[in-house]
Amino acid sequence: MGTQLYLGVIVVALFATTVANAEIKVNCEKDSISITWRIHPMLVPFAARHFLGNCMASRFNVLPSGEGNAEFNYTLDDCNFKRLMKGKKLLYKNELTFRPQPRSSPASYVYPIECVYPRPKGWIPPFLNAGSGVAEGRGGLKFHMLLLNERITAVAETNVIPLGSFMPIWATVAQESHQPLLLLMEECVAATTSDLQASSNVYPIITNKGCLLDSEKGNSMFLQRYQSSAITLYLQSFKFGLGEEVYIHCKLLAWDPEVLSESKKACHYVKENERWELLDDPMQSSICDCCSRTCNTRSKRGDEWESNGFRHTSVLGPLIIMDPLQQNTHNASDVSIADQD
Repeated sequence: MGTQLYLGVIVVALFATTVANAEIKVNCEKDSISITWRIHPMLVPFAARHFLGNCMASRFNVLPSGEGNAEFNYTLDDCNFKRLMKGKKLLYKNELTFRPQPRSSPASYVYPIECVYPRPKGWIPPFLNAGSGVAEGRGGLKFHMLLLNERITAVAETNVIPLGSFMPIWATVAQESHQPLLLLMEECVAATTSDLQASSNVYPIITNKGCLLDSEKGNSMFLQRYQSSAITLYLQSFKFGLGEEVYIHCKLLAWDPEVLSESKKACHYVKENERWELLDDPMQSSICDCCSRTCNTRSKRGDEWESNGFRHTSVLGPLIIMDPLQQNTHNASDVSIADQD
C-alpha cells in the first residue's frame, strides 16, 4: 500500500511538470470527435490512466521519440458528453483527464473539450419527439414532494422544525413509461397559506428558473442526486412565519437530462468557491451565472415542448418552524408530511 501511494505521489508530481508541454489536438466532426493527445515519455507506462470523459484512448502508439500518442475517436453519444442548448447553438462538452490514482480520487489534470454546432432548424429534445414513441402518455407523470427526517433515511415523523435546522425536502416524478427524466425545481416559495394569492406574503426560496436563492444568503443547498428523476432540497429553516403554519409551494419540471439551459437548471451558491454551481454538472456552471441577475426565460419557438404534462405545482405542509429558545412548545400537527395533491 505504501509503495502504491508513493508511486502515485511521484506520478502526480511528474505530471504537474510535464503536462504544460502536452500537445492536444481536437477535431470536432459532424457527430463525432477525434482527439490526439501527445504524452510525455515518462508517462507512457500510465497510458491507461488517460481518459476522455469515461472513455479510455481508442488507440495508443509509442513514437520513435519515446513520446506517446493517445487517440480518442468517438461519437458524441459516447464518453458521457454533456449536451447544452444555448440560443442558436448546440454545445457538446467533456473533459480530458489524467488519473494516476483510483477513479474515486480527483483527476491530476483536466483539459476542457467543447464542440459547438449550429442548432438544427426545428430541432427538439429527443425525449419530446413524438416519432420516438416516448411522448405517449406524458400527461400521466406523477409528481410527489415529501419532508424527510434529519438523517434523510425516511419520511419525517414530525412537522415541527427547530429554527436554523435543516428540512430535507425530497421531490420525485414517477416515469414508468418514459426514458430517464431530470426533475427540476423551477420556483419555490414559503407562504402561511396552502393557497397562493396575488396578495400572499411569501418568502422566496428558489427563483429565476432554478436558482436556490436561499443558498446565497443562508446555508441551503441541493444534495447530490442518486437518480435523475428525484431532487433533494436541503433547506435551512427560516424566521418567516415563525410559530405559524408554513407551506412550501414549488413548481416542478420534468425535463431532458442532456439539455440544460438558463431556464432549465438546478443551481446553488457554493460559498467556498464564491460562485453559483450547476448541481448536475459543475463543468457547465456558466449556465448559473445569470442567477446573479435575471436569467433568460424569454419565450421562444419550441416552448410548446413544455406541455403542462411535464409541469406540476406541489404544496408541502403545514410545517411549523419554532425558535428553540421559546418557552412554549408546539405540538406537532397530526398530518402527513407530503404534498397536498
